[in-house]
Amino acid sequence: MRLTRRCLTRTWIALAWLALPAHAETFPLPPAGAALIGRQDLIHAGQADTLWDIAARLGHGYQALRHANPDLDPWLPGEGTPVRLPGEHLLPDAERVGLVINLPEMRLYFYPPATPGVVWTVPVGICREDWQMPEMATRISAKYTDPVWHVPESIRAEHAREGAPLPAQVAPGDDNPLGGHALRLGDTAYLIHASPKRYGIGERVSHGCLRLTPTDMETLFREAPVGTPVRILNQPYKAGTLAGILYVEAHPPLAEDAGKFGKTDLVAAIIRATRSERYEIDWVRALHSLDRPHGQPVAVGRRLGEAPLR
Repeated sequence: MRLTRRCLTRTWIALAWLALPAHAETFPLPPAGAALIGRQDLIHAGQADTLWDIAARLGHGYQALRHANPDLDPWLPGEGTPVRLPGEHLLPDAERVGLVINLPEMRLYFYPPATPGVVWTVPVGICREDWQMPEMATRISAKYTDPVWHVPESIRAEHAREGAPLPAQVAPGDDNPLGGHALRLGDTAYLIHASPKRYGIGERVSHGCLRLTPTDMETLFREAPVGTPVRILNQPYKAGTLAGILYVEAHPPLAEDAGKFGKTDLVAAIIRATRSERYEIDWVRALHSLDRPHGQPVAVGRRLGEAPLR
């Protein structure tokens, strides 16, 4: 079975795309049972571009851009080199309400309560391998403007060992890594906060908190009230449909999860995505996505009764 996207599907996605301030994107939710949003795009690198530059300039997470272009030199792709922008996404397998953060994807999805029927999505910086964030179901418990950073003892000890001691607290300003806005998650110490370090968005750089660009954080701070549900997920493999086409999306699992996820998890995701209808599935193509996960949806099947794909 030869699998390509239908022109109708591509047109629907293109018409659905809307830009929010800065690089955030919002899309109408696909029909019930469907999951594909976004659009693919391609640019050509400039003479001095690195993949970090392109990610920061166009609002993509660095790791997502790197996985979408695994054969490019990240330091110097070369003038005129095509660079694939990872703009298509399958919605995570979770209730479409509040905030959903998928850690392996390093991406946040927001279903704004004031605007039903849409989803807003941005890349997010997550915790380093030695400061792991657990999966959780919680809520936004507090909102802070110009937050004071009360430095955890563990972080102070780490900086002291490195010869760069920190005070017990850091006042708002340029030296405060929390930026201008922060959201607390439940009764934990975890925050979602702004970060002036744009090159850390979409990477593993934090001591446990989740980082957004200042402009994206301003939008989230304004639109997400206290009490908004929050789900932190660990879904490296996703599956979903749109217009009778089945897609899978594979991301490299987190380093600490090496060996934890495999073919069984992808098969389970496909079964969940197709439980309400029957699909003809190219299992070879689906499982091949695990060999070199690039984080973008790949068509692997079609609903029975649909015309063959061209």
